[in-house]
Amino acid sequence: MSVKIRLQRHGKKNKPFYWIVAADARAKRDGRYLQKLGTYNPNTNPATVNLDMDKAVKWLQFGAQPTDTARNILSYKGALMKNHLKNGVRKGALTEEQVEEKFQEWLNEKSSSIDSKKSSLDKETELLKKKALDLEKEVSAKRKAKAEEALAAEEAPAVEEALATEEAPAAEEAPAAKEAPAAEEAPAAKEAPAAEEAPAAEEAPAAEEAPAAEEAPTKKE
Repeated sequence: MSVKIRLQRHGKKNKPFYWIVAADARAKRDGRYLQKLGTYNPNTNPATVNLDMDKAVKWLQFGAQPTDTARNILSYKGALMKNHLKNGVRKGALTEEQVEEKFQEWLNEKSSSIDSKKSSLDKETELLKKKALDLEKEVSAKRKAKAEEALAAEEAPAVEEALATEEAPAAEEAPAAKEAPAAEEAPAAKEAPAAEEAPAAEEAPAAEEAPAAEEAPTKKE
């Protein structure tokens, strides 16, 4: 029986999650499998891989052939490296202790490389966040400036109208102040005491001296 180490799809739509399995080469991709070796989650950065190293190496020793994607995952986790070292033990070139020592050295180098990559990704992420924040602040400042300009443009006519309204009464009051002296000149008209000359008419009693006509009865004597 030919055995393949491959990925079996699980998860949700647009969010795939894979099992790493050893399965009969004739079985369907998502069908029955012989043994589950681990999981692979490509939705994280970097991708998350959980692998049972001993099981994976055992199937490799049995001659299981990984697919291209599974091979990349096994190489990334060191399963192919350990399988290579195990073949050296089988040929008598290495001992189990040497295999473990060399594999541990490889894991340390790989871990350092992964940490460096994560650090680089974190810095890049922080830089992108900062750029996005600066861009958002710039857009917000422009939007605020436009809003203030629009508000100022709306308030300008109202301010001009208020100023014009305040200046108009002052302009109307100016002529009244000028007319005030004319009103003060009116007392000059009081000098026409021509009505006081009416006593001349009171001299009419001179005509009342006509009682001289009362002397007429003297003729009757």
